[in-house]
Amino acid sequence: MSEQRSSTVDTTETPADRKAVRRAAWAGLIGTTLEQYDFVIYGTASALIFSKLFFPNISPVAGILASFSAYAVGFAARPLGGLIFSRFGDRLGRKWVLVATLLLMGGSTLAIGLLPTYSQVGLLAPVLLVACRFFQGMGAGAEQAGGATLLTETAGRGKRGALASLVMTGAALGTALGAVAWILAQALPEDALMSWGWRLVFGSSLLVTIAALVIRRKLNESPVFQELKEQVGETKAPIAETFREGRRPLLLAFFLNVGSNAQSYTYQVFMASYLVSTVGVDKSFVPKVLLLGAICGGIAAFGFGALSDVLGRKRVYSTIMGALVLLPVPTFVALNTGSPVAITVAIVIGFVLACHGSVGVQMSYFPELFGNRYRYAGVALGREFSSVVGGGVAPLICAGLMAAFGGSWVPVAIYMMVIMAISFAASLIAPETKDRDLNVPHDAA
Repeated sequence: MSEQRSSTVDTTETPADRKAVRRAAWAGLIGTTLEQYDFVIYGTASALIFSKLFFPNISPVAGILASFSAYAVGFAARPLGGLIFSRFGDRLGRKWVLVATLLLMGGSTLAIGLLPTYSQVGLLAPVLLVACRFFQGMGAGAEQAGGATLLTETAGRGKRGALASLVMTGAALGTALGAVAWILAQALPEDALMSWGWRLVFGSSLLVTIAALVIRRKLNESPVFQELKEQVGETKAPIAETFREGRRPLLLAFFLNVGSNAQSYTYQVFMASYLVSTVGVDKSFVPKVLLLGAICGGIAAFGFGALSDVLGRKRVYSTIMGALVLLPVPTFVALNTGSPVAITVAIVIGFVLACHGSVGVQMSYFPELFGNRYRYAGVALGREFSSVVGGGVAPLICAGLMAAFGGSWVPVAIYMMVIMAISFAASLIAPETKDRDLNVPHDAA
């Protein structure tokens, strides 16, 4: 379809219900807060303590690699979760899936906090850890796609970018809460942290799960989905239709996300390990700088989302992608100074652009790429398959490159720049989607 057709204006669009928009905003924000909280506390634990608790009988470097490999399993499960849950999201509605994924993520995270360690049950411990991480990833595989689709379809024209970006503001809040949880846990004596303190961190996700569940039970279905169901009934095979009719926007979403996702989890997970093991900063410093980065990232997500309502999704997103291609080298230079100020500035900029700012624009950009019959499936599959190639293996690849090249950061920076260049190139050929009609069946691409 031509780009001109993709931005057709629907003069019959129903005005946005303010009450429904508020509920959708809270539902998306709180749900993604839980998802990111779960991932951040796991990622931080992978970098700081899991190698000792679950992989103790190998070298420190191998322990970190094993820990990050278990971390990557969650990303490998995300496309499977996207395949399973997006099928129901386009058939039964967005609300149903958002409740189901919430319970799966929260339950899996709580289970991690109850696991026996290697010293208690041997090899069964890492096996159980990987299993819990797998189910955690399955739930996350449809969470952000569901929140982004629901908010984009509920908000009125001219406000979709700002409102949908609240999903990533929730992600930033989850990162901040995860950092606070680890700051409090690290205040404990070392033996207390390694015995029961880390369990409290994972058990605390129960509070976020309950809060999100209460909000989502009162959530309205999106007006776009309601209209679709009234006009054509239930979509029978949204995933098959996505692969058959929506291949171009699906590939665009994949390539638009793969680079930014890789850099996002490099900053959130690998950098924590790098600062402690290579730069030599104190472990207690890492959660604090992640906290500040998350706060600034949450503000940036909303700011860039709102800016895309004014300047357009394509212009804002391609500018961020271009900046991220250039960012890795100055980032590592700043980190290796050992200066707390330089480190903080570098991490904050990474969070602002890669972790939250770019994805804040995605939250409206990606749903607008797809037609109404398979929008949920398209967003979920495009984002989650790219998350495996991007963020899922990024910490593992970075750690492997460090080990292979004698601790040099240069190969890591090159890897970050090359994979980011893919997303930058995709952003240059992607169509503009701002304010397009979401009720039409054709894609923006």
